[in-house]
Amino acid sequence: MGYVMDLTPLLIAAAAIGLGGIVKGATGAGAPVVAVPVLAMLYDVPFAVAVFTVPNFLSNILQGWTLRSHQRDPRFTAVFALSGGAGAGVGSVALANLPSDALTLAVAGAVFLYLAFRIASPDWALTFDAARRFAPVAGFVGGVLQGAAGVSAPISISFLNAIRLPKPEFIATISVFFVAMSAVQLPVLTHLGILTWDRAGIGLVSTVCLLAAMPLGARLTRHVSPKGFDRIIMGLLGAMAVVLVARAIL
Repeated sequence: MGYVMDLTPLLIAAAAIGLGGIVKGATGAGAPVVAVPVLAMLYDVPFAVAVFTVPNFLSNILQGWTLRSHQRDPRFTAVFALSGGAGAGVGSVALANLPSDALTLAVAGAVFLYLAFRIASPDWALTFDAARRFAPVAGFVGGVLQGAAGVSAPISISFLNAIRLPKPEFIATISVFFVAMSAVQLPVLTHLGILTWDRAGIGLVSTVCLLAAMPLGARLTRHVSPKGFDRIIMGLLGAMAVVLVARAIL
């Protein structure tokens, strides 16, 4: 019985990563928003961020390369991604120095911020010319969130959604952004002792779960309306964030 009990968190973690893969397959992004809160709830934020950095890096290399011809403006993407990488470095240092409860609340806060923005401003739009000016700031702040809490979506996805990019262009851009952040996180987290060999191994297994689930997400979008699917995911995220807050304060 004890062995089964010990295995339960791993099975839940695998399911969360699989769900993240479904979301990524359906929308092209969003896997960390689903998987990181669950991993943080089961273990802790440093574990969650370290483990998910590996599948985030590998899956987005594949996705970005596949859709590389859909870049609208490579210069815009480069500025956004490099700013995100710089922010991820700052956030990773914060991850190593902030208390565990503070980091848990940061993950929950990032998710709540994302949900609140989506509900309050579903039609918010930004011209591409304006987006070029804001790209360094949005990229850096999103990178800090990614490094410290493992979730950049409140800034990065909201920012790109506001530009109203077609799905292939959106995925091509966000994939490069995630690769740049992960490329900074991997060596920094290793140097700080947060990404260990054991956690890297778990990250590689997580990559398999993520990639295996992505085709299912792509198929689901053919049977579930994008609006309905979005509501389901937002409900799950809200529930996870509540659990994280309860864990941190109780």
